[in-house]
Amino acid sequence: MGGGFGSPLAVGGGGIGLLGLIAIVLLNVLSGGGGGASVDPRIDPFPQAPPASSTDPAVVTGDQSLKEFVGFVVSDVQSSWQREFARAGQTYEPTKLVLFTEATSTGCGDASAATGPFYCPVDRKVYLDLGFFRELRSRFGAPGDFAQAYVIAHEFGHHVQKLTGVSDQVRSAEQRSPDESNDLSIRLELQADCFAGVWGHTAYARGELEAGDVEEGLAAAAAVGDDRLQREATGRVDRETWTHGSSEQRTKWFKKGFDTGDPNACKTFSGGI
Repeated sequence: MGGGFGSPLAVGGGGIGLLGLIAIVLLNVLSGGGGGASVDPRIDPFPQAPPASSTDPAVVTGDQSLKEFVGFVVSDVQSSWQREFARAGQTYEPTKLVLFTEATSTGCGDASAATGPFYCPVDRKVYLDLGFFRELRSRFGAPGDFAQAYVIAHEFGHHVQKLTGVSDQVRSAEQRSPDESNDLSIRLELQADCFAGVWGHTAYARGELEAGDVEEGLAAAAAVGDDRLQREATGRVDRETWTHGSSEQRTKWFKKGFDTGDPNACKTFSGGI
């Protein structure tokens, strides 16, 4: 991936249709039922990882270049969503990505490096221990700067879901219908994957991507599929316990967002996934 992050984006695909996305949730997700089960407020796209070593080059305080790269991606992603919201006649509310090492306190409770990157809808911030990028490369076999950018863009996709009311409606539905909780979680995560792809399309449209960057993003999405992680951990796959989607599903929706550049294409709550 080339440099130049933070410049204005030329976003393709027309307006975001934010109200349409919310309507999809209302029509296809919210249903009656009992429940009231507690829901972890954190929205976690990636599996837990061992705490990063404080001596790892990806997490030492002096690694300014990686921090600058993260800052550029955050600025770029949020600029793209500001433009999309404006096209829909709405205002995007920027948030922050909080970098930490080993542990931190959040609006959703304490978090450690083992938590993995996540979005906290309570304080509306993204949290990331830079050591996760080492895990992405060594443990999950997904190296490259665009793989890292995919992780960040996915998390800000959750922020978009919070701003549009999608994530709140999904959480309410999970509490009313606990039996549907896993399916709802998967659809929420796949939509964030699709939103990450939409941002990737804008970077491609501006000529910011280098040869192999798209493959890096697809590899990262596949690396954290529930089926792949379960197979590596236990040797078997239990679809009933999935919360984020299979490798095939995650790459499918990232690619849909990337190919179309249109948030309206990210209708994971409508029909099959």
